[in-house]
Amino acid sequence: MGTCAPSAPACDPVPLLINALGWIGAGVMLYGYAMVSLSRMAGDGMPYQTINLVGAIALMINTAYHSAWPSAILNVVWGVIGLVAVARMVMARTRKKTVNVP
Repeated sequence: MGTCAPSAPACDPVPLLINALGWIGAGVMLYGYAMVSLSRMAGDGMPYQTINLVGAIALMINTAYHSAWPSAILNVVWGVIGLVAVARMVMARTRKKTVNVP
């Protein structure tokens, strides 16, 4: 009773991990949205962009695994936007440090 056949769906940890990843991604994105909406975080800052990127990646994996392609594609686009925003912020910080070096 306490053992599982290797092919039994209940013994496969992947769906559980994928579902947990999806819930975590949704929670992360909702947290970021709430913080910006309540003026506790800047919408154009690195913390919010990072939260969006992490949430989008988590939801992208979850929705692709479940073949929810419209949501998966939305999260791919969301992730690309977040990645571009983070990259631009990093490049701007690098340029600023380079300019300030005597």
